[in-house]
Amino acid sequence: MFAVYNVVKNKEVAKKPVIGRHIYGELYECDPEILSDEKKIVEIIREAAKIGEFTLLDVKVWKIHPGVSAVGIVLESHISIHTWPEHHFATVDVYTCGTSGDPEAAYLYIVKSLKAKRFTMKKSDRSYERE
Repeated sequence: MFAVYNVVKNKEVAKKPVIGRHIYGELYECDPEILSDEKKIVEIIREAAKIGEFTLLDVKVWKIHPGVSAVGIVLESHISIHTWPEHHFATVDVYTCGTSGDPEAAYLYIVKSLKAKRFTMKKSDRSYERE
């Protein structure tokens, strides 16, 4: 998934004292009923946190008619979903700090749960690297 996993942990910690992994993208042709349902979006974030093996601290959700914006704060960082049901569209971020957990699995669960017919998935290394 990320190059950091190909390195012995002790050496990697010395080189990268802060590990940041960010999976994000756009989801197209999603189910508009799910995209407009605050409770369902919260359930999806809760389950994504479990699948990613993150420690969920809280979920906040806002109805922005007709869409929904929700952020799950996890001990490792956050999961966010922003929806536009009128366009069958959503954006998703799964950002984690440290080497534990699986942000890609959490992201793919959200893609499946929103019933996206197509999606992008971008990966970014957000680590602090010593020179």
